[in-house]
Amino acid sequence: MSLESLTTYIVNRLPELWLRTGEHIMLTGFSTGTAILIGIPLGIIIFRNTWLRAPVMAVIGILQTIPSLAMLVFLLALLQKIGALPALIALTLYALLPIVRNTLTGLQGVSPQVIEAATGIRMTKYQRLKLVRIPLAASVIIAGIRTAAVVGVGIATLSAFIGAGGLGQFINRGLALYDTRLILLGAVPTALLALIVDFSIGAFEWGFRPERKKGKKGSVKTLIRLLALMMPLLLIMTAGIFSYFTRPLSGIQTEGVSNISTRTIRIATKNFTEQLILGEIMAQLIEARTDLFVERYFNLGGTMICHNALVHGEIDLYAEYIGTGLTVILKQPVISDPEEALSQVREAYKKRFNARWLKPFGFNNTYAITVRTADAKSYGWTRISDIQKAAPRLRAGFTAEFTERPDGYPGLRQIYGLRFGEIRDLDPAIMYEAVSNGEVDVICAFVTDGRIAAYNLKSLEDDRQFFPPYHAAPVIRGEILEEHQKLRDVLALLEGLLDNATMQSLNFKVDGKGYSPAQVAGAFLKSQGLL
Repeated sequence: MSLESLTTYIVNRLPELWLRTGEHIMLTGFSTGTAILIGIPLGIIIFRNTWLRAPVMAVIGILQTIPSLAMLVFLLALLQKIGALPALIALTLYALLPIVRNTLTGLQGVSPQVIEAATGIRMTKYQRLKLVRIPLAASVIIAGIRTAAVVGVGIATLSAFIGAGGLGQFINRGLALYDTRLILLGAVPTALLALIVDFSIGAFEWGFRPERKKGKKGSVKTLIRLLALMMPLLLIMTAGIFSYFTRPLSGIQTEGVSNISTRTIRIATKNFTEQLILGEIMAQLIEARTDLFVERYFNLGGTMICHNALVHGEIDLYAEYIGTGLTVILKQPVISDPEEALSQVREAYKKRFNARWLKPFGFNNTYAITVRTADAKSYGWTRISDIQKAAPRLRAGFTAEFTERPDGYPGLRQIYGLRFGEIRDLDPAIMYEAVSNGEVDVICAFVTDGRIAAYNLKSLEDDRQFFPPYHAAPVIRGEILEEHQKLRDVLALLEGLLDNATMQSLNFKVDGKGYSPAQVAGAFLKSQGLL
């Protein structure tokens, strides 16, 4: 990519870049601030009560060892909310250890001779703590805050996984679309932000450091020290300004907040190309055909995150697949007849979740066990059954969901007797390139993915009819459909409009030709006369 085109790309995305940067700073700032309010008093308490030190530090240490994504998913399940709240709690918990530990270390590190002198002039325990220990330990405590904040900047990128925004939104999209530009658009500003946060807290520490006063009041050095003390606050204020003035990216600017909230449809997607395209198709059609506003909660972590968000009213609409709803959500056995499967999920979703399955888009994006075409020709593989004997020496690359889902590898292993020599969890975005480059031998491709042809791959026939139908359809909350009944008619315009070939072509325009999901969705709707 030329420097000129890269510059144009960044300039075009500047408004959202400012927005995501502001969100990222706010996530890091509020979580670090909360950790300071909890961590410093906690450090003082365990300093003064030695019997509490071991258990408190053990608990905080254990929290630090929990993987970030696992913590986010756990809090998501506990709070039943997507967005900023679980992200802020997770970031606060991760920030506690360096703050509490440094507070304890700093207080313990004060010279006994200094404390003895303070005692000698009849200072109380409280006075010794307030006037001697804390001031002398301040540099160590601030160093812990500095560490917590910088680490928080990095961990905050994972917040996009649960719809909390921030610069991780670009990274998440880039991984889903295998777009290096998007990944860099999130990663580079995150690295720069970490340096800025580190510098601003370092400047605050320098400004806070006591020194013998020299010269006249109002000297330049005094002004510089004052500015240094204000740097973290200025950084958070700047983030708030960016977030406030760049928030109306969807055009919501003039009406009252209460009116907007009742006329807003929140559309979510999972984290792969086809979902992003379907999300944009529904969003753009609703924006064009109704007076409703659309909020996009794209690139959420997976099926259960989207489903739970829908059930708990965090989102209103997303595209789901019949087979996924049947086997993953409802835990029902595979039904091969599409009409019967759709009837089952419709009835169960309405009864259990007050959610409605609308008319399917038309395509069936079933899983396809896929290998390199050269290997298929060389070994005579045409059906899944053909690879049974070779499976122990084959390396499989599956999505994390496929590895655990009953309609994925566990069921496949039972029906076909497949036992692969190695199984790697791969993101959908890199799965195709991994098999093409020989890093794995078998993948769980999606039938409508244009990269099957682009990478010269061969999908094997499901000769034992294991995979259920995966016709995609909009799933919407019942109360939203009752409140905005026109949505049923608008989304019905998409019924049967996308066959497998069309969906595969749209996917390839994003994955193979570099168009954005929004561009592809808009062009498709225009070609159908819907925009």
